[in-house]
Formats: sequence, C-alpha cells, structure tokens
Amino acid sequence: MALSEFPAPAKLNLFLHVLGRRPDGYHELQTVFRLIDRSDRIHITARQDGELSFSGPLGDDNLCLRAARLLKQESHSRLGADITLAKKLPVAAGLGGGSSDAATVLLALNRVWTLQLGRARLQELGARLGADVPFFVFGRSALGEGIGERLSALELKPAWYLVLAPQVAVSTKEIFARALTGESKRLTIPRFFSGRGRNDLEALVTARYPEVAAQLAWLRVRCPQARMTGSGACVFAEFDTETEARAIQSQMPHGMDGFVAQGLDRHPLYDWAE
Repeated sequence: MALSEFPAPAKLNLFLHVLGRRPDGYHELQTVFRLIDRSDRIHITARQDGELSFSGPLGDDNLCLRAARLLKQESHSRLGADITLAKKLPVAAGLGGGSSDAATVLLALNRVWTLQLGRARLQELGARLGADVPFFVFGRSALGEGIGERLSALELKPAWYLVLAPQVAVSTKEIFARALTGESKRLTIPRFFSGRGRNDLEALVTARYPEVAAQLAWLRVRCPQARMTGSGACVFAEFDTETEARAIQSQMPHGMDGFVAQGLDRHPLYDWAE
C-alpha cells in the first residue's frame, strides 16, 4: 500500500468535574469532550513481513507503536506497518495528543489491515492504552463519565476556539494525585449549554504553574468564560465565529503561543469503524 497520512485531532474538555476517588485509585469524572481541527499527522505504510517500525518522538514507548502492537496481538494479523508521527500538538497540554495518536493508529490500521473490527471493540482496546483513547475512537462530541470511558454522544453548536499553549509540561498523574474530590456536583445534561460547569483541576495547576495562571488570567480579561482543558497546560475560550477568535488572537503579546481551531462534530476517520 502506498504511503498514507491520517489526522489525529486534539480535544478540549469544555468542563471537567472530579466527583470522587474510586476503589481502583482512579477518579470518577464528568466532562464534555469536543474535538477540534488542530491535528497531529500520522503516516502509515503497510508491511507484508509483519514488522512494526516507528519514527517520531518518544521512541519505542510512544502510544502509536503501543497501539499497533496491541491491535496486531489481538487481531492476529500477519501484516505490519511503518508508522511516522509528525507532532503538531503540544505534549502534556490537556489536548489529548498522545491518546488521539493511538486512536488514529487503531482506526487506520483497522482499515489498512482490513480487520473490520467494530467501534466498540476498538474502544475496548483503546481503554487499555489510556483513559482518553476510547473517546477519540468514539469520534463524536460526548459526555464522558467514569474515568472518561462511559461516553454519550452530544450535539454541540458550531464554535471556534482560541487555545493558548503555555510552554510547560503538566504531569496528569501528579495533578490527579493532588485533586480534591466532591467539590463539584454531577451536572444533568439533557442538552449541554456552553459555559456550564468548571474545570476542577484548574486551581491546582495554576497554583503550581505560574505561566498557566498568567495566560488564563490574560484570556479571562477578554473572555470571562475562558478555562483550562484537561489537566493543563492549555487554556481556551469559545467563540461563535472565527473572526471573533482571531481578533483576540491578534492581541496576544510577544512570546505567547496559541492557535485558532474549529470545533468538529465528527472525527475525520469516524466512518472507518462501524
């Protein structure tokens, strides 16, 4: 098969409530996930010899290669692949980049290797790679509960986002280890309205990472509903139009890094699983 390129889009958590600690040590969450059109790019070429190779950051422990190995093991495919990751999304930033990369590898190899595994099966495999991977395989705006693996599709209004990317790497494990529980209540969401809820990890992250605090404060002066995504470091604000988002982007001071992205209703590879 000729070289092919596949997108791995980022996500935003429009809110993130930490409801309690579970017996297994994980936290019970409630969140709304939204895909955006800012993406890593993954090149995949099938191999007939069954070997798997990877080129890109993080070496052999990256989630792309782990996803390919898991899928090969579970499907008993005799094929292999050369995988190259072109990283565009910041690492440890709350955008789900590594999880999205893994999901794209699962979805793409399911087609490239003609495995015909269903979406539910791919989500099961994704859960073994990371808590956010099932969402990216699910491939739609969603309410996430449990550790984020219980997903219910949501219809969200069209929106644009200005995302600021402080140049710090936030440890998700460390932040969740310090997270207070029970401060937020579970929202009832027959229909999600933008701006509801909050990010319960925000206070922890901004206290430990002054650059995140400074950029969130800058954005909130202009957009009071601005908030952090995931466990940080990225912060964002939502707009009805691209013009509004770019108007605020144009005010960013020198040294502040950010981008404008459109919300997606579906993952670009959504139709690659049933």
